[in-house]
Amino acid sequence: MHQLSSLKGRSLVEPEDFTLEEMELLFSLAEKIEKEENYLRDSCRGKLLAALFFEPSTRTRLSFEAAMLRLGGSCFGFAEPGSSSASKGESLADTIRMAASYADTIVMRNPKEGAALLATQYSTVPVINAGDGGHHHPTQTLTDLLTIKRLHGNIENITVGFCGDLKFGRTVHSLAKALARYNNIKMIFISPSELVLPEYIKNMFKKQNIEFTERENLEKSMPEIDVLYMTRVQRERFFNEDDYIRLKDTYVLNTEKMAAGKEKLIVLHPLPRVNEISIEIDADPRAAYFAQAKYGMYVRMALLASILGVLC
Repeated sequence: MHQLSSLKGRSLVEPEDFTLEEMELLFSLAEKIEKEENYLRDSCRGKLLAALFFEPSTRTRLSFEAAMLRLGGSCFGFAEPGSSSASKGESLADTIRMAASYADTIVMRNPKEGAALLATQYSTVPVINAGDGGHHHPTQTLTDLLTIKRLHGNIENITVGFCGDLKFGRTVHSLAKALARYNNIKMIFISPSELVLPEYIKNMFKKQNIEFTERENLEKSMPEIDVLYMTRVQRERFFNEDDYIRLKDTYVLNTEKMAAGKEKLIVLHPLPRVNEISIEIDADPRAAYFAQAKYGMYVRMALLASILGVLC
């Protein structure tokens, strides 16, 4: 795994910051960590992770903390901005300067798009973007790709369906752009007209000759899909409550819809879910969203070990 020494000291703002080769090496390291319980245990002893969450999070924050603790390191930070000096008007730049003076790396979630990139300009330690508004969520993308690789065998020659909030869904934006770098990927974007994929991403795909289609009907698309990526309609991204209420239950994945899916279909969801996946689907062997959450811890362990340079 010495090739991953190239990641030492580097920030991760969007998936394109890492080459495909570097991501594949991270996936291999994550799989090794998964299979060998004590591999890299205590490798980060004495290292500190600053977790700065200006927006609510459960899986991302806890998986980063679990990853760092399993590596033998320590964590500090805040889980919402009200418990930080941001509530007093402190600028993001000053918060980052402060945290960087205490920590070896910073993980940050912020509701403003571009906040992670701004943070890298003021930090003296690596910054990992844990989500910036509707823009990027690169470690969720690493999680998603690792899950597809582990359960499907490869990340090529597949049709991926994205369903739900494609306009504001940063996990969708990050994963779709990352998948476009692999061979023979077809994408189906399923959403109401109000929540379609942003034009800048569609224009990028057109220039790259990436095959994609846009639809409003989930049922008719099910037989074609190898990986179904469900997302919730995000209340926190809406300015109008009425619009949220009108759109929030547009798509609900239930047993009837699953019956039309392939035998080896993989159903993913970045979580949290609300109503978009019926709990009855949890018992279906094709439901992979809780396994996906666990893979997220392993890939974050691999990422932290790599950027902190403990593999050298």
